[in-house]
Amino acid sequence: MKTFVVIGLGRFGSAVATELSSLGHEVLALDDSEENVQKVADNVTHAVTGDARDPAVLRALGVRNYDCAVVAVGVDVGTSALITLNLKELGVRQVICKAQSHVHRKVLEKIGADRVVFPEHEMGVKLAQGLSSSNVLNFIELSEDFGIVETTVPRDWLGKNLIELDVRARYKVNIIAVRKKGQEAFNVTPGPSTIMEAGDAVVALGRTEDVNRLQDL
Repeated sequence: MKTFVVIGLGRFGSAVATELSSLGHEVLALDDSEENVQKVADNVTHAVTGDARDPAVLRALGVRNYDCAVVAVGVDVGTSALITLNLKELGVRQVICKAQSHVHRKVLEKIGADRVVFPEHEMGVKLAQGLSSSNVLNFIELSEDFGIVETTVPRDWLGKNLIELDVRARYKVNIIAVRKKGQEAFNVTPGPSTIMEAGDAVVALGRTEDVNRLQDL
């Protein structure tokens, strides 16, 4: 079990807090709105009303003892930056922040955020990827240039193994997992002799433009 503090209980923060709690982790949920706190109080370990901009509040809650802090205050750059700075100065091991723009992300990274996420942007990218091709099952953007795509096996690959396909050289992507038809789990160490069959799915890692080309095969 890990311990998390989630600061900011809007739609994103509330979802993160309640899901982490449902997965069996200890969660401290914090917001300056009592109404927001009450909405999640029954679904997390601890729910507290307080101003995370005040280091004394965070210190009194013992946030430095938590494994990870999620700053879900994304609208006000100054507020999320100040909270992030407070958390890092108090010694929180990992701080993950929500951002609304690339400028916002740069500010948060400059002051020590370990990871910055764009929930709306990432969901938009996934939706667009899914709409553009019926073959795409999932897409994860790792950066502006790289991504991971889960897709059904392209027709041209059927009946061939990974050695014959020589995917890295021909398509400039790496196959990092294969799921055989009818199975729920992925094989994350597919052997070079693994044969691609109809109904199989693969997970490919590479530049976004290269993984996108797999949709056209």
